[in-house]
Amino acid sequence: MSQVQIKTEELSPVKKKLSFEIPWSEVKNELDAVYHEVSKKAKIKGFRPGKIPRKILETYYKEHAQEEATTNVINKYYWQALEDKGIVAVSQPEISQEGIKENTDFSFSASFEMEPEFEPKGYKGIELEKEELKVTDNDVEKRINEIREMFATMEEVKDDRPVVNADFVVIDFAGSLNGELYKELKAEDYLLEIGSQRFVPGFEEQLIGMKNGEIKDIKVNFPTDYHENKFAGKEIIFNVTLKGIKEKKLPETDDNFIKNFDRYNSLEDLKNDVRKTLEEKFHHQAEINLQNRITEILIKENDFEVPSTLVERQIYYMMADTQKRMVSAGMDEKNALELSFKMHDKFKEDAAKIVKSFLLLKKIAQKESFVVEENDVDKYIQELAVQNGQDYELLKKMYDSEERKDSLKMELIQKKAFDFIEHNANIKIVENNGMNAEVK
Repeated sequence: MSQVQIKTEELSPVKKKLSFEIPWSEVKNELDAVYHEVSKKAKIKGFRPGKIPRKILETYYKEHAQEEATTNVINKYYWQALEDKGIVAVSQPEISQEGIKENTDFSFSASFEMEPEFEPKGYKGIELEKEELKVTDNDVEKRINEIREMFATMEEVKDDRPVVNADFVVIDFAGSLNGELYKELKAEDYLLEIGSQRFVPGFEEQLIGMKNGEIKDIKVNFPTDYHENKFAGKEIIFNVTLKGIKEKKLPETDDNFIKNFDRYNSLEDLKNDVRKTLEEKFHHQAEINLQNRITEILIKENDFEVPSTLVERQIYYMMADTQKRMVSAGMDEKNALELSFKMHDKFKEDAAKIVKSFLLLKKIAQKESFVVEENDVDKYIQELAVQNGQDYELLKKMYDSEERKDSLKMELIQKKAFDFIEHNANIKIVENNGMNAEVK
């Protein structure tokens, strides 16, 4: 690298440009090596492979050889320069070059984004409030009722009463726009919970008061951001036939209910287990709330530019997660994909905060010399296995790849940084109950 001239230019706090001038002798060596390989594989009539004169090869393969030699030279000196200068690029380089010219030094430039260089501040002696979330009897009862919901049964309404909120109705419907029926707006024997807000806003409310066998036209204005553009913002008329009314019946919390569980001998056992689980959940929630508050303070105290490459990467993860959740909720993949892409700009602010938090914690960890050893990783995997009720060996195999192991190490580094900040903070304990924690 001694004969190679490299000029460094700061384009922004997160973008550098490296300009290279490579001596012709280096370029010639690479070009000769490429032609040597081409000669071994080339098939030209009248010549044996490996014995084809250079001038003949240049006639047929000059453009290919020069392109390959250019790529090899750029890769060699670009990556070597990054290593020598200790630069960690977070984006692919934008390369500018004019090709190889005979007996002329080869010049190219590479522009790329990198993590910003900054000194983290304001992470010691932070004034914090930490919630101590108490599980109340109401929290336990609420969770017991959620468990009862899991064992609920659906029963036909026998008497001649109208539909009320929380009923489940069986309906046929056919929707039309400007008098034209659409198959996308039609269904038979559709089960719908009144009040679930699963349908287009304004639809469910108009079913209240209907009776079995009744037929009714319902007008609904579709939202302007509805995923099917042809219906967005339009008035749709649904012809609805009510075919049945069902109501949910919850089991009584008595000895018969406890028979659904092998692990409990009494209702009191169930309540004690629920309370313990909620305590663990609320403790975890309190830790998340504290970490979020620490993150807010750190971002406010440290103003620095973040690489757009990392922000875009985070937005991609968020869109992919959104699509996955929408598909799990029943939306078809195409519509879920389209809708998740539309949320790109909405995710931008949160994505920038996530990247800033990541970079801040990484810098704090470097400054405080935090390291993660292999036994730390093994211990963490054991904790995850216990928390999620998974087999340790199987979980460990899932993290065998270097990429996944590095991701796990970064999680542990961040955890160490949060623990350090919390340990060095001035913390005031604030008691709160679990219900309040849930709405935060």
